[in-house]
Amino acid sequence: GDSWGIFTFLCAALCNLPALPALNCSEELGAGQSIQQTYDLTRYLEHQLRTLAGTYLNYLGPPFNEPDFNPPRLARAERVPSATVDLDLWRGLTDNARLAANYRAYSRLLCYLRVLDGQVGTAELRHRLGHFCASLQGLVLSIGGVMSSLGYPLPTGPAGPPTPPGAPAAPNDFLKKMDDFWLLKELQTWLWRSAKDFNRLKKKVPPAVVTLRLEARGF
Repeated sequence: GDSWGIFTFLCAALCNLPALPALNCSEELGAGQSIQQTYDLTRYLEHQLRTLAGTYLNYLGPPFNEPDFNPPRLARAERVPSATVDLDLWRGLTDNARLAANYRAYSRLLCYLRVLDGQVGTAELRHRLGHFCASLQGLVLSIGGVMSSLGYPLPTGPAGPPTPPGAPAAPNDFLKKMDDFWLLKELQTWLWRSAKDFNRLKKKVPPAVVTLRLEARGF
């Protein structure tokens, strides 16, 4: 019938059309997505550290696991990168300077944590520390990725050994535990501030853009 003839004509016409443009969809993974991923990882590490810190302070015992224990920072603890910088001064730094400071600090804190991991006496705590170290290593790499995507050079030089050559070890067990306490305390502060840094930074950098590209073929 007429309908079958029309259908046959349309099929033949379509078969003889030139190739249509191919529609490709590609997602450009730029600085925006890298910053978002780093922010998410920072928040995850904050959550992870809350559990780890509680477990480790219980391992150290009193007075370190008491909620109101807030000792003054000893001179020995100055080797741990301090996050106690004036907030107005910190915010006045350039994005590059803050990213470089975060990169250096976490690289050095990771060195301290790996030494800590080798000293604890329980298998469960070693497992938790090892898992946290792996996550923190991921954060260092992620911050490096953000810097590269923004065109900033990575800080040069090693993070440095946890203990400078010739530096004396803790003279007693209490001071050794105090070092561990300040390491966890500073790490908590760094992660809290870094989360704010990356939250502000992601608002300045647009998210990843999805682009549609037409590749004309046969035209």
